[in-house]
Amino acid sequence: MNYTYTLKSNKDNRLYVGLTNDLRKRCREHNEGIVFSTKRRRPLTLIYYEACTNRSDAALREKYLKTSWGKRYLKNRLRNYLKGSSPREIGD
Repeated sequence: MNYTYTLKSNKDNRLYVGLTNDLRKRCREHNEGIVFSTKRRRPLTLIYYEACTNRSDAALREKYLKTSWGKRYLKNRLRNYLKGSSPREIGD
């Protein structure tokens, strides 16, 4: 399986979208500070993921979720979870 996932920083409330074939390991790497792009934003919470059987499909989904339309999709999909967050926290 290949996963497209979204993490929320408990430090700055911003979202991070990524791709992996081992979701548990990758989340652990993020929270241990191994991943440079999220190192200073720890701790992180997994708030959403999608599974694909094909890596290229998961990569396309990751690319979409990083666009403004994809961010809007996540905002609407996670509306109850993100309730009370400011637009900056769930946007760009």
